[in-house]
Amino acid sequence: MVRAADRTKRPPRASVWLDGKAPRGGAGRRSDQPSGLDRERITETAVRLLDAEGLARFSMRRLAAELNVTAMSVYWYVDTKDDLLELALDAAFGELSLPSDGDGGDWRPQLRALATEYRALLVRHPWLSPLAGRFLNIGPRSLELSTAVQRVIRGTGLPPHGQAGAISAVFQFVYGFGTIEGHFIQRCAEAGMTQDEYVHEAMSSIAATPEVAGPMRESADMVAARGAGSVAQLREGDFVFALEVLVAGIEAMVARV
Repeated sequence: MVRAADRTKRPPRASVWLDGKAPRGGAGRRSDQPSGLDRERITETAVRLLDAEGLARFSMRRLAAELNVTAMSVYWYVDTKDDLLELALDAAFGELSLPSDGDGGDWRPQLRALATEYRALLVRHPWLSPLAGRFLNIGPRSLELSTAVQRVIRGTGLPPHGQAGAISAVFQFVYGFGTIEGHFIQRCAEAGMTQDEYVHEAMSSIAATPEVAGPMRESADMVAARGAGSVAQLREGDFVFALEVLVAGIEAMVARV
């Protein structure tokens, strides 16, 4: 274990996955280490706590209380809070259902499935998106996702120099879409409203505010063209259509080759 004083002196490292240390959970337990505790249990509890209370309220003391141990007991297994957050991030990536190496077949349904899985993950864990932007995303489960995405994109027939751009087009879109969706759903829940109730209240307030209502009227025809439906249904339609635009764009670029 690294002492608290030592943790404050050393410079931050690039990633917990680059520390050159084997996972400490289970093997090599010393007699003075807290019993019934390991890195896997700590990480699982951290994920549950982040889901329940959010990233802003997360602390090692709060985690220790949830585990019914002292904060210093947690530090037998992780050196810093950032290390634990990076472990939690990778654990969440492990929830994704990924195509296997030998799946082959049409790249289109595979790409749609990956994009849909990633979006659902971002919505399910709103704390994930800021952490994915903070860390290197080189944990084992994160690398499995990267490998699966690269394999599918290679199967499109795009030339190598365009494959990274295609990955960015699809998955940066999904990242942005899922992040906004997840945070919006979280905000509605914190307000004690459904998504439809929240939007109705917001639009009523906008209609009563001339400086905002004017610009909003410019998009009235676009909104009306989407038809009727709940907020969730309309959002789903937007996501599916946008993803099909990207698939069609990849097809068009392949046809140019």
